[in-house]
Amino acid sequence: YLDWNNSFEIIDSAFEKGLFVIIIGPKGTGKTTLVREYAIRKSKNLQSINFSLRTRESHLVGTKSLTDGNIGFDEGILVKSMKEGNILYLDEINAAEADVLLRLDEALDDRRQLILKESSGEIIKAKDSWFVVSTINPLTHVGTKELPPQILSRFPVRVRLDYPPEDIEYQIIKRHVKNPNEAEVLQGIKLANVLRQASAVEELYYSPSIRETIAFAKLIEGGVSTKQAAKTVFGNVYSQWGNVEFQKVNDIITSMFGIT
Repeated sequence: YLDWNNSFEIIDSAFEKGLFVIIIGPKGTGKTTLVREYAIRKSKNLQSINFSLRTRESHLVGTKSLTDGNIGFDEGILVKSMKEGNILYLDEINAAEADVLLRLDEALDDRRQLILKESSGEIIKAKDSWFVVSTINPLTHVGTKELPPQILSRFPVRVRLDYPPEDIEYQIIKRHVKNPNEAEVLQGIKLANVLRQASAVEELYYSPSIRETIAFAKLIEGGVSTKQAAKTVFGNVYSQWGNVEFQKVNDIITSMFGIT
């Protein structure tokens, strides 16, 4: 992970002071990679959950189980992380349902505790080393919604992670591609940024991620022409929104890479 905006330093300061962190930014900017790399650097266990409409309280807290006629309780990821004092990663927290957020809010307040009403009513107290990092995508991302103010307040340290400058993105690509052609790869990054800017002002539906500029560089490394790689990685996906969207992007590609 290339920490181009000193995110590690900010997160580490929050960790030392017991402050929870939220990372805000579009998809494909390395939010998850940042959290994973931080956990590795701190030699801490990382437990993570990706939120969606299907995420239930039981995924966080746990559920009763029946084994050989005995009723037990299988702890969820929230309870386990609190007990063990690990790093808990809440990915795309603004895709969670309201009831799930309510249980999270109970655990995230200053008491750092959770009443296990699903089991014996035991009060789970988090270890002092418990640390929570969450991420959110922009509200334009499908399935996301505005976080309630009380949840936002639980994460007073806010890191904004956007797409990096072109020279930094090229350095990231160099970590994934052995011998990239600098001029051709930079041209692909420029195209990605044009599409990202158009998406930001809602002129296009989709914003390419860093994963896609890496894929573009890998195709070129494999012998695919720059224009064909641009169409394959950046252009074709827009066909799902119809011919007008698809042609708009292909016109941009032609203007940047030529007719042939």
